[in-house]
Amino acid sequence: MNGLFDELRIAIHSIWMRRWLALGVAWGVAVVGWLFVAQIPSSYESTARVFAQMQTILPAAVGITPADQQKDLDTVRQTLTSADNLEKVVRGTDLANTVATDKDVADRVAALQQAVKITSEQDNTFTISVAQRSPRIARQVVQKLLDLFVEQNLSGDKAETTSTLQFLDQQLAQKQKQLQDAETKREAFQNQFLGSLPGTGSIADRLAAARAQMSQVDSDLAAAQSSLAVVNGQMAGTPASVPGAAASAGSAGPARARLAAIQGQLADARARGYTEQHPDVVALKSQLAAAQAAARNEPLVGGTGAGARASNPLYLQLKSNQADKQAQVAAALSRKRQLQGDIDAISAKLTGDSSQMQEQSQIERDYQVLKDSYDKLLSDREDVRLRGQAQSQTDQIKFSVLDQPSAPRVPTSPNRPLLLTGVLIAALAVGGGAAFAMTQVQTTFPTAKRLEAATGLSVIGSIGEAVTKAQIAQRRRQLGYFGGGAAALVVAWVALLGVEMLQRGLAA
Repeated sequence: MNGLFDELRIAIHSIWMRRWLALGVAWGVAVVGWLFVAQIPSSYESTARVFAQMQTILPAAVGITPADQQKDLDTVRQTLTSADNLEKVVRGTDLANTVATDKDVADRVAALQQAVKITSEQDNTFTISVAQRSPRIARQVVQKLLDLFVEQNLSGDKAETTSTLQFLDQQLAQKQKQLQDAETKREAFQNQFLGSLPGTGSIADRLAAARAQMSQVDSDLAAAQSSLAVVNGQMAGTPASVPGAAASAGSAGPARARLAAIQGQLADARARGYTEQHPDVVALKSQLAAAQAAARNEPLVGGTGAGARASNPLYLQLKSNQADKQAQVAAALSRKRQLQGDIDAISAKLTGDSSQMQEQSQIERDYQVLKDSYDKLLSDREDVRLRGQAQSQTDQIKFSVLDQPSAPRVPTSPNRPLLLTGVLIAALAVGGGAAFAMTQVQTTFPTAKRLEAATGLSVIGSIGEAVTKAQIAQRRRQLGYFGGGAAALVVAWVALLGVEMLQRGLAA
């Protein structure tokens, strides 16, 4: 420990012996370092925070969703630092006083693109920050960007909506003409090749519809035949007349009852709106003619006398039901024959020329594709129109400025007081290091032990330095000069700190 302490004393003494060298080097390093720090421009940063509240009065089906609004915000945030917007910032702030030509404007715009930062925080909060050499200009730039940010979002994309509507109208006009041409071609083909076939649609669709109707008619025919069999069975066990009072003259028989039932069915069919060419009406007319002939040849039921028998009312009712069921069976059979003829005609057309079927399928597909496309464009145009109305009548996004643009008083960079202090410490360290290095270059022996170690010889003794009064006075003056030089270095550091504080106050 004593050896280490001795070495430290020797090092300090060596530096002290070359203190003027240390002071000179310290002054040189300090002056150069302080000049370098002075050349570093100050940067003042102004910030503002904006809150964007999403609003929508339309359902998501018309295209305005929170995701779309967030996308619009991101788009504005990215385009806010475009060259056009930054040029507006340059011309709308004190930066306009520093430009004279278009090249100067371009240089300021390029610098702003590096200085402006727009960051997105949580809960739709955005922070706009700008770093400039002047705190006043930094605040003006942030305020201008804030105005542009709000202005662009309040205006929305109304121009884009208008252009979109115009484009959709043009596309709709083209699609409508194509759809009309496809309809004309479709009708012409149907009139030429499918006009004689029943039903609508393609051949396959007509065949499927006819077979579905045939299945339904078969079911109705089976039900009617079953009901007729039940009525026939009931009639077989029911007598036509019963003993009793004489029947009134002129009572109607079964033929006349059946005629009345058919006439009622025919009147009901016409009341439903069936035409004279309807299959059910045609079948009822054919049954009506036969019923009228049978009714004319049927004698009136009834007579006089004590032993006369009266017609059985139940039998007459069953007879009427029988006639009704027979009419239903006949109508179903007629409808089945008609459908079978349609199926045969369609099948013959289908197997006769397959190219026509392929051509019709292609026409139908083209028509359906055009119709779907037209309907989709029509729906899109309506959505865009509603969105445009919502944008023109309401604020899609509402902005609130949480923090107004700040007026910075302290530059964000550089930390000049810290740098000035660091330069002073570094200068002192370099000066002391230079003095110590000089002692290592020159061969001197500060102690007798160092001399013994270097020569390997024993040192008999050492003589101390004899200093006269004149030398003492001179050394005191030199020490005063040295202290003044060191104090001047510290005073220069304090003065530089004061200048920095004064410049900050003036800049603010």
